[in-house]
Formats: sequence, C-alpha cells, structure tokens
Amino acid sequence: MNDILNAVLLGIVEGLTEFLPVSSTAHLLIAQDLLGFQPPGEVFPIVIQFGAILAVVAVYWRRFWDVLITLPSSKESQNFTLGVLVAFLPAAVVGALAHGFIKEVLFNPEIAPKVIAATLILGGVIILIFERLAPPPRFMDGDRLPFKQALQIGLFQLLALIPGVSRSGATILGGELVGIDRKAGALFTFYLAVPTMFGATVYDLYKNRHNLDMHAGIDIAVGFVVAFIVALFVVRTFIGFIGRFGLKPFGWYRIAAGLAIIAVLVLR
Repeated sequence: MNDILNAVLLGIVEGLTEFLPVSSTAHLLIAQDLLGFQPPGEVFPIVIQFGAILAVVAVYWRRFWDVLITLPSSKESQNFTLGVLVAFLPAAVVGALAHGFIKEVLFNPEIAPKVIAATLILGGVIILIFERLAPPPRFMDGDRLPFKQALQIGLFQLLALIPGVSRSGATILGGELVGIDRKAGALFTFYLAVPTMFGATVYDLYKNRHNLDMHAGIDIAVGFVVAFIVALFVVRTFIGFIGRFGLKPFGWYRIAAGLAIIAVLVLR
C-alpha cells in the first residue's frame, strides 16, 4: 500500500512539472529521495512521464488526427510532420548513443543532486535574463515553424539530457533565442514531447525488460494514470499562463529550489 501511495504522489509531481520549465526529472528524483521510494523496474520515472505526455495527445487530438488523415495529400500536414521529426532526431540519436553515460554518470545518486541543484539555479538565472533580453519574435505559429527553427529547437532539447535542465524550458527559451514566439515555442514543445517521450519510454522498457514484474507493473500503472490526469490540467492552462505572466515566476522558483537542495546537502 505504501508503494501505491508513493506512486500516486510521484504521479502528481510528474503531472505538475513535466511541461513547466522546472525539470520534472529533477523533481521526481528529489521526491523519490524524500519518500525513500525505490522505483520498481528502474523504468518508473520514464513511463509515468509518458503518461503526462499522453495528456498532450488528449488535448490536441484533433490536430493530430487532422494531420494523420490528410498526410498523404496535404503539404501543410507533411511539413508539420517533418518539422516535428526533424526536431526529434537530435535527441533520438544522442539519447541512444549516450544512454549508458546518462544513466550511470549523470544520474548517479552521488552526483545527481549536486548537478540538479546547479542546473536549477543556472536555469533560473538564464530565464530571468532571457525575459529581459530575448529578441523580438519573428515566428508566431507553432503549427508552421520552418525546418531550420524546428531543428534548432531539437538541438536545444539535447540540454534536457542533463538532470535538472527542463526539456520545456530549454526548448521554449531556445526558441525565443532564435526568434520564435514564446507561446508558439510552447505549443511546438508539446508536439515534440510526443515522439521524444514515446521513444524514450520504449527504449527504456526494452533495456530493462528483465527487471519488470507484476508488482512493478501495478505501481507503474498507478503513477502513469495519475500523471496523465494531473498533466491534462497543466497542458490546458500552461500556454495561457506564460502568455500572461511569462517565465519569470519559474525562474525565481528554480533558484529557490536549487538553493534549498544545496542547504539539504550541506546539512546532511
């Protein structure tokens, strides 16, 4: 029962943080440590992340469906699909090649908390700077980004392979840097999340297939469903929130969270 409760709590954390520029992976790792919870099968975090990603499919299902049924005949649908695939390619290649290093070094329990604290603070500072210095946007439609800008967002997404670097934060801020409107970048980030997290989930399940059992499956399923439900709310409100308030609140939050982690590490 305790494992089920932990799975629910971690599902809530994942659903709340996956699309916010605060790093869901960092929050999951810290929450697991605070709860004293050892994720089952070693794939728990990545699979419940995919639960949150499916919230994007649920919210934007009509857009995906329209692209699917018009793909053979519509140039616009073909360009949309190619743009997402071009952006996805860097993470697919580098993630597969560096999988062992990422899991064994960057996510090492002795190293990860220090890396997370540093990247949270650095990311917060960058957000606050970009909010003041970002160039005027030239690309306003997240459904129709040129291939060059889509690839650039994909390259910025590589930063999220480092614990504590938010995938959405890296892609939205990176998009702003190359002239993409903040709301358009957030929308494209939602689209890009689907193949990225689907690929990561399938790959991690395959790599850890021998470690899974029925008990692990129940905990993962609970976390998956909770993350999906909570993320539905976030996906529906996030673009409107940043359109009104910007990213500055998340910058200050990241700095505060990083400093809190450093304080805990020092006290320990």
